[in-house]
Amino acid sequence: MSATLLPSAEEILKQYWGYDRFRPLQKDIIDYVLSGTDTLTLLPTGGGKSLCYQVPALMMEGTCLVISPLIALMQDQVQYLKELEIPAACIHSGMHYLEVKQILSNAMNDAYKLLYVSPERLQTDLFKQFLPAFNLNLLAIDEAHCISQWGHDFRPDYTRIITVREEFPDIPILALTATATEHVQNDIALQLQMRTPVLVVQSFERKNIQYAVSYTENKNQELLSQLSANDACTIIYCRSRRQTETLSKLLAQYGIASAVYHAGMPKKDRDEAQRQWMMDEVPVMIATTAFGMGINKPDVRLVINYDAPEHLEAYYQEAGRAGRNNMPALSVIYYNGGDINRLESSIETQYPEEPYLRHIYQCLAEYLQIPISAEPYTYYNFDLKEFCQRFKLDTAPASYALKLLEQEGLWTLSESVFMPPTLYCPLNREELDFFMNGYPQYTYLITSILRLYGSLFQYPTPVRLSAIAKQAKMNRADLELALKQLDYLGTFEYRAQTEGPQIFFHHYRVDSRQLIINYKRIQVLKQRHAERTAAMVSYLYNKDVCRTKLLLAYFNEQKAEDCGHCDVCRRKIRTALPTQESILAIVKRTGKLSLLSLAEHFPDHPKEYISGIVRRMADERTILLDIYGNISIA
Repeated sequence: MSATLLPSAEEILKQYWGYDRFRPLQKDIIDYVLSGTDTLTLLPTGGGKSLCYQVPALMMEGTCLVISPLIALMQDQVQYLKELEIPAACIHSGMHYLEVKQILSNAMNDAYKLLYVSPERLQTDLFKQFLPAFNLNLLAIDEAHCISQWGHDFRPDYTRIITVREEFPDIPILALTATATEHVQNDIALQLQMRTPVLVVQSFERKNIQYAVSYTENKNQELLSQLSANDACTIIYCRSRRQTETLSKLLAQYGIASAVYHAGMPKKDRDEAQRQWMMDEVPVMIATTAFGMGINKPDVRLVINYDAPEHLEAYYQEAGRAGRNNMPALSVIYYNGGDINRLESSIETQYPEEPYLRHIYQCLAEYLQIPISAEPYTYYNFDLKEFCQRFKLDTAPASYALKLLEQEGLWTLSESVFMPPTLYCPLNREELDFFMNGYPQYTYLITSILRLYGSLFQYPTPVRLSAIAKQAKMNRADLELALKQLDYLGTFEYRAQTEGPQIFFHHYRVDSRQLIINYKRIQVLKQRHAERTAAMVSYLYNKDVCRTKLLLAYFNEQKAEDCGHCDVCRRKIRTALPTQESILAIVKRTGKLSLLSLAEHFPDHPKEYISGIVRRMADERTILLDIYGNISIA
């Protein structure tokens, strides 16, 4: 790694992002990276993890390689970096071989400051061929908990990151995650072979978020009551796509505008829903857990989990999307007996028996028409709904079986991947001119395309059909037909826009009876899942312990004092006999409040009784009481 440095971190931050100062711990992490120190970073959701590798990448010669499993987030970040005039690119599933090769060739020549790569790409022959020629300055691993099989989102592809470390033993590693228990932290460092890593942990405490749990047999009524009481910017998380749309219709009946976001929607619809909510055109976003990664809207005041989350890691991330402007915010979970039954039964549903796993493997091979001994490292488009309908499978257990087999390293099942239309011309210019002489009806269209996209002679180039249609003076339908005809004639290789999940096979296809499955490991994972479920159920049932304390303890962080504003603490304060200590704690927390407001903290006790305590405290100069009845710290 070269020691030549560009402008300071603060100058880079101001020049590109317009910020005057870093958030807590960001500068410390950047300094560790610049000193060549392996660093494991735990920053809560919204803590600004990406700047911790983007800034040092711009301060050093060479390229920062970023590993991330979230394709949509990679695409968004690269687009944003390009808007900032920072050279960046990403490589992920679904991209054409020649397009990937062009990006890798560019990276070999230091064309990018940041190169984002999805983990399954690391083992392809093409990536391995180019990797040694890269001039890497940093290896950044986002969602680093995915490398640990004890984490809540283990991805076997992450275990192959070690090949980059072996190729570049002298560059620092920066591993980033928002949620990792102490056990997972140790496993991350071990799996990545981090050398005497520095652990940088920002407190998981979010002092401005009030955590609450509401038991209700009528969630819709609870939701309407809560939303009617305020018009705050809100996210409502649901477990199913259908539920998001049902709730949106319900809110519309009561005059509450909302947007819907889930992975089953076309990308343009998801983008529009996100735009409306980000621009405050609608106050409420109703979404599945597909929404939120990379979203930074500071003024979210309310996050509602309409269904109980599966585990506390997921809940903490979702709740953490509230109050990023440090203003008071509320995170509430609705639950009832149905949620408890679902959570407890999921332990068996998510870990089916070994014969069922073999059956799913066989069905998938038939669905994708993969013969025995078919070559590995191949991408296939995959539609879960169609797959389950064809083989008469229940969606939930089939989905979990696919995930378990993915964790066995058999394949990688990607999220819904949006791929724009691409054009590639396999002919040279002389051959293309010869074609146009023979087919003059295409000359104007081809000339229009070349004016817009000269790179299509080198690699499949993403194109905007609307721009081509305007340039060629054609309507969209005629243009798409003409491109298909040019593809048939061999003049262009045209790939229409696609969107949907993909599956990437890592091994030769075998007979399902010969499939090697480590079922002992699966049983251990099942036990870990049961422990996480028990922690979630315990959190829901809890009525005695401060919720902030519970959450922090789950992430191995201790807190001496109660938060004072979660539902448990508020209930304790409301029913407890007022004392000088409890009153002083409230005054310290609020800074200044009226005698009337103080009395509202103790609704079960007479105002006269509270007033008497306050006057004694004022006489003792423990607090100050002005002539208007306002109380403050002495």
